[in-house]
Amino acid sequence: MKLKRLPEDFQVEELPVVAQGEPRGRFVYYRLTKRGLGTLEAIEAVSRRWNIPGRRISYGGLKDRHAVTVQYLTIFEGPERPLHETSFDLEPVGRLPEPYGPSHFRGNRFAVVLRDLSPHSLDQALKAVSEIPRDGLPNYFDDQRFGSVGFDGGFIAQAWLTGDHERALRLAMAEPNPSDRPTAKAEKAILRETWGNWVEAKGRLDRSNARSLVTYLVDHPTDFRGAFARLRRELRSLYFSAFQSHLWNLILGRWIERNTREDQRVPIDFKVATLPIHHGLDPVQAELLGLSRIPLPASRSPLPEGPMREIAEEVVAEFGLSWENLRVKHLKDVFFSKGTRPALFFAENLEYSGAPDELDRRRKKLTLSFELPKGAYATLLVKRVTDAAS
Repeated sequence: MKLKRLPEDFQVEELPVVAQGEPRGRFVYYRLTKRGLGTLEAIEAVSRRWNIPGRRISYGGLKDRHAVTVQYLTIFEGPERPLHETSFDLEPVGRLPEPYGPSHFRGNRFAVVLRDLSPHSLDQALKAVSEIPRDGLPNYFDDQRFGSVGFDGGFIAQAWLTGDHERALRLAMAEPNPSDRPTAKAEKAILRETWGNWVEAKGRLDRSNARSLVTYLVDHPTDFRGAFARLRRELRSLYFSAFQSHLWNLILGRWIERNTREDQRVPIDFKVATLPIHHGLDPVQAELLGLSRIPLPASRSPLPEGPMREIAEEVVAEFGLSWENLRVKHLKDVFFSKGTRPALFFAENLEYSGAPDELDRRRKKLTLSFELPKGAYATLLVKRVTDAAS
């Protein structure tokens, strides 16, 4: 089975709840269509091209780099003209009285094509899809959430929370990452070779954000906390979101294990953990899991009660922390999100069909279309289907 054989095989469209074409407002409202580019990369490109500070650009959610995606954003007093680049198109569609954000869209619509299936695999995949409306899917944060985790597997935020500020900075600046581009690979290699010798590092690095941080370390050679605070805020936010999401995933995984039988679980390898995906729930299990809400790990979120509390405390303790430790010290502009997240999500308007694969008429393809609520990952539905078909 092959996913994303063509760019058009994975399409995402944000579903806004604000009207397009509002006549008034200081925030120009745009539709961003991108291909092979992450949301933050696209926003950085817009900021550079139009010489607009990033703080004037607001968006709702991060969209997959490896897909054709449509999402929306606003720019405070932005240009009312389009911007066309190789990997994205930005089109003005109106104005809003406030910046666009997560509260301005209700979810995402997906169109996915899975290719290179044998007839038997297609039958198994179709059976798995038919079970999804009944069972739902674990509401895990998927691999896209963990792009900041390098080959080392260490979480930058964990190092920060345990007081190892140097390790946090080194993981952020020098740890190799699967998504690194050639320039970043070369830069990180220099930093690993010269770590602690900031004068040499500065001399070998080209102009960049990393070189600016190294310049700070030349004058403050052991102030790793101060250097980390000078990393871009959106990156630091991603580091702490990744760790919080990992803790939440582990809690959900153990909650599923506690409330299902072994034959009702399939272990799936994610980027940073192996987690169970359930199937064949009985009515009691379906109701319990469907009603479960798990707090986002943070000192500001009340611990759950009963057996889930035991699981939550156990997971956090394995990282050398307590629930009360889950707060970001020394950084005034970064924090852990609070609240709860449903244990399961359900696809709406789910449609699916099998057909010959036009790229190889000897094989089959599965076409899926569905809508998901905010925060739910379509790739989890794909994992459930592809595991059944393998």
